[in-house]
Amino acid sequence: MTSVEPAPAVPSGPEQAPSVTSLKPARPTRSARPGRKNRDWLHGLLMSAPAVVGLIVFVGVPFGYAVVLSFYNVRLGSPLEPTFFGLEQYRRLFTDPDLSGPFLRALLNNLTFAVVVVPVQTALALGLAILLNRKLKAIGLFRSLFFMPVVFPMALVAVIWRLILARSDQGMLNSALDAVSFGNWGAFDWLGDGATAMASIIVLSIWQGVGFQMVILLAGLQQIPGELYEAAELDRAGRWQQFRHVTLPGIRGTLVFVAMLTSVLSFRVFDQVYVLVRGGGLDEDAARTVMYQAVTTAFDQNNIGQASAITVVFFLIVVVLTLIQRRVVRPGNED
Repeated sequence: MTSVEPAPAVPSGPEQAPSVTSLKPARPTRSARPGRKNRDWLHGLLMSAPAVVGLIVFVGVPFGYAVVLSFYNVRLGSPLEPTFFGLEQYRRLFTDPDLSGPFLRALLNNLTFAVVVVPVQTALALGLAILLNRKLKAIGLFRSLFFMPVVFPMALVAVIWRLILARSDQGMLNSALDAVSFGNWGAFDWLGDGATAMASIIVLSIWQGVGFQMVILLAGLQQIPGELYEAAELDRAGRWQQFRHVTLPGIRGTLVFVAMLTSVLSFRVFDQVYVLVRGGGLDEDAARTVMYQAVTTAFDQNNIGQASAITVVFFLIVVVLTLIQRRVVRPGNED
């Protein structure tokens, strides 16, 4: 007769066999993650420290000092001590006809300049970038030629365009129009006429700055994979369809950046206006900008407090317009 071996006893209570879940490897502790985040934050802070310090020293501190000066009656070169004015400088800026009139006219000129320059310069820069985004011989030379005006100082550019737009028959534009019209074109004052003064500044500024936006958009175009265009050609997409469905989506973020950068720069227009008003016969009322108004108030009228109030108000206006623009044209992938 065969013997039956008894089944092994199953331990009970605290001596039970370990469960399946207890046999899984323990998860790594998260104690190291906060330390890694702290190190990344410290590294980022150290890398951005030079830019942050420069921004504080050259932008934050002067702007804070301008805010303080806007509450005082400060006269440049005056032996009198500055007196506290409170909000008087701001009240005069909007209620005094002698101050509010030029300021509002300068603000309107700035808005007109930005409304025209931002879309026209961005579209022209995009067209040039597409034109130069080709594998041709000496393409680097053509890119350099289009970018060259950006390297020129704005004062030099203003002097060059003063020769082009001069009122006399020796002006290059008047001479060209006179030759085309067989001597029937008179000497027109492009800079001194109120109807064409701001238009002249706009053309000058677009010619000088379009190369910078072109380089940025060209870099964005070169980041678009060529396979997307090949796939579009296989789907028999035309040039316009490729532009709409491949090129524009591929550089949407770059276009937004260029538009915002151009907007900020367009509100800073000063050099060309100052040079052409002082030495080119530019109509001052038709082409004055807020920056020009602030500089002339500070150094021609010696009113530092009023000039500071102008800069503070203008800074707030530009910040609000920039935030609105960013909200409207931001890329769709942003929260």
